[in-house]
This record gives sequence, structure tokens and C-alpha cells, in this order.
Amino acid sequence: MNQYFATVARGLETIAAQELERLGAQDVQPDFTGVYFAGDRTLLYRVNLWSRTIFRVLVPIAEFRCYNSDMLYREVQKIPWDEYLDPENTLAVNCTGGNEKLNHTHYTALQVKNAIADQQRHQFNKRSNVDVEHPDLLINIHIHQDRGILSLDSSGGSLHRRGYRPAVGMAPLKETLAAALLEMAEWTPDLPFLDPMCGSGTLPLEASLKALNIAPGLFREKFGFMSWRDFDEPLWDKLWAEAENGELPELQQVIAGYDRSSDMLEQARTNAQQAGLSGKIKFAQTELSELEPPADSGVLICNPPYGERLGDASELGDLYKMLGDIFKQRFKGWNAFILTGNKELAKKVGLRTSRRIPVFNGSIPCTLLKYELY
Repeated sequence: MNQYFATVARGLETIAAQELERLGAQDVQPDFTGVYFAGDRTLLYRVNLWSRTIFRVLVPIAEFRCYNSDMLYREVQKIPWDEYLDPENTLAVNCTGGNEKLNHTHYTALQVKNAIADQQRHQFNKRSNVDVEHPDLLINIHIHQDRGILSLDSSGGSLHRRGYRPAVGMAPLKETLAAALLEMAEWTPDLPFLDPMCGSGTLPLEASLKALNIAPGLFREKFGFMSWRDFDEPLWDKLWAEAENGELPELQQVIAGYDRSSDMLEQARTNAQQAGLSGKIKFAQTELSELEPPADSGVLICNPPYGERLGDASELGDLYKMLGDIFKQRFKGWNAFILTGNKELAKKVGLRTSRRIPVFNGSIPCTLLKYELY
């Protein structure tokens, strides 16, 4: 049994922990912006392939005290790097966190890289080159107070980059957050789903991937663990084939994405095509004032502008009031959710919330507001 650490967006720790348990993880413990868990190599591969809500899976290889760069250098040098890396392999180092002396992530990462390179030079008379784009070994150093944790990044690039989304809107929702919002809204594939302001389509796309049991990792060409020495290719091929064979052919219920912008809908359709979902999602150009429900009941989630990134907050009050009016008049039988980072705008909806869930959209503190419409 190996120990792993999944990095997640702030506020999504509990959702990610539940997902990891469903995937078979043991000893699951949520922490700040991450989840500790345990499992075997099969689980490591499966989580990378199937997780919808986490960023990366780190495999810790050393934990040590380090107050400053000299201590960090010495501790990194104690690790037998030839077990993980040949001088012909490339590497890259990411740093997160910091303390009083190690307060610059780029410099901290450089110290780790130097310690590894110096050990290689001493041992082999040559050293690994750095490749920040596609390294053979991606290393993470996390500094918290006087402790350092050194891990191998099994994911490579962040798992939120699904690979299906070449087209991105003005203020796109990360795929991982979209998947988590669907969990928070308790949406299941037997319920209709609508995003009336869908932009480049992230929410309906993530809903469709879940509904059709499509592993998000199938869109990626490479994971970090594929260039590790212990990469078990037959095991990976088996898990990949199982995922492909488990896909469902059709949606149980309508999944719809509406937007007033034809340009945005074109992006959404391109993304759906890239994800193999052409013709599955009901995309339509609709002004909010003309919005009609695509079914008698279901789940609606929208992420309207809230003045932080798009649109001026003073002009957005009318938009929020219109959302409230439309919910009340036309969406009886639905559960509606609004993700917003602006409390004053939220009041303009004019409906009583049945739940308020705190969530971060990037660095912006937001609330997911639930309205039960009877």
C-alpha cells in the first residue's frame, strides 16, 4: 500500500475525498487544498484516468526539516536519485508553499534541481536537462513552516486540462470545478440538466462525460507515471481498455447549454466535438429573457458574471433580478443553482435560498446558491 496526496482547489477537499473513496482509495483524509489517501499502483493509475475533481496525484518520497536553502539542498542530496532518474532523462521541479527563508517558489525549485544535478555530476559526470513542458520526471517540493515534502508528480500536467477544450471562453470555469459543482448540486444522469449561460460549454460537457461514463483521462496523451521506471504498461493498457469499453452510447435525459452569444456557442460545439459528444448536448442561442425549461423538472446551474472578471457589477443587478423572475415563473419543479462571488448581486435574485455552499472559483471566494422552485 502506497501513500498518495491529491491536490485540489480550495473548498473542494470533501468532494474530492468522496470521489477518491468511490474509486477505491483507502485511508482517505481531506486536508487544506488536498486529500491524503492510500492504495496500490492500480489505484494510482485509475485515479489519474477517472478523477473529475482533482488536479494532480503526488507520490511523496521524502519528508524532512528544512528552515533554509542550505538544509533543503542537503536533504535533497540524501535521496538516491539514480533510483528515479538517469542523466539522459529530463526533469522539472514545481514548488508550492514556503516559509520565512524559503519564500520564493522559483528559487526553492532551483535549489532542488541543483542538488539533484550536483549529485548526478558527482556520480555520472553528467546531469539531466530541465524540460518544463514535457519532463520525464516532474518533482514537487512543498514547504510548510519548517517541513519539506518531496514528491513525484504522477499526473504530469494538471488533470483539469482534459484535452477536449481547445476553445476557451472569456472567464472559463475550470473543468474540475464544473465537475465538483455537479456533485454539490447532487445532479445525477437520470435528471435533465441546463446551463442557461453556458459560455464555452464546460458545465454541460462535464455533465455529459459523467452521464456517458467517459473517463476524463481518455483525452490526455500522457501522464507523468508513463515515463517512470516502474511503469506497468500492460496494467495501464488494461485500465484504458476497461474505460473505453465502459462508455455508454446515449444520454438518459436532456443535457442543454444555452447562451446569447453565437461565438460562444460555436466554441462550445467545437469542444463537444473534441470530446466526442457531437449531437449529444442540446446547444441553443437564447436570450435570457426568452429562456424556457427543456423538461418539466431537473437541475439548472449557472455561473453569471459577478463583476470580478466580466461585466460591471452595477449593470449586473438587472441580470440577477431577471434570473430570479424567470426561475420563479417558468422553472417550477427544478432545482436551480447560481455560482456568484458577489453577495449584493445575489440579493437581487429575490428568492429564498435553501442552501449556500462556499466555494472558490480560482482565487475568488464564491457561494453556490441553491433555489428549490415549487
